[in-house]
Amino acid sequence: MVRLSDLPDAERAHHIDRLQMLPHFEVPTLVEGGPLNRRRVAIITTAGLHVRQDQPYEGAASGMDYKVIPGDAEAGDLVMSHVSVNFDRSGFQSDWNVVFPLDRLKELVSEKIIGSVARFHYSFMGAAWPITKFESKVRELAGLLKQDHVDAVVLSPV
Repeated sequence: MVRLSDLPDAERAHHIDRLQMLPHFEVPTLVEGGPLNRRRVAIITTAGLHVRQDQPYEGAASGMDYKVIPGDAEAGDLVMSHVSVNFDRSGFQSDWNVVFPLDRLKELVSEKIIGSVARFHYSFMGAAWPITKFESKVRELAGLLKQDHVDAVVLSPV
């Protein structure tokens, strides 16, 4: 991960200034769900992942969209096309579970800790700004998760 102290002065100042622009979100009302061993789990990441045959993310505008990743994908099937020049891909390259823990979810199913793994998972390209423009896509994604009977997600912000 790039540290602020490693960036040139102008770039560091730019990122610190952006912190002041973050929107305020109300604390959501949380509801208790069923036991984990009956939950269907999907992964949602901002790692800019996509299946190798899909179009890569291109520019900041693509950050408002997501890519669908099948639940039977393997590490070699995925590409990380995150557009930020400050983005460190080394963790993903050495172990995809760092940003996309699909192998870990499958292990949890085999150990009967969770009920099942979703048929599909989703990746946003996380360098988009401002984050409030994600709402329509998140609502769309929530509908897809409901269709797949997902009742728990692993959020992997990268």
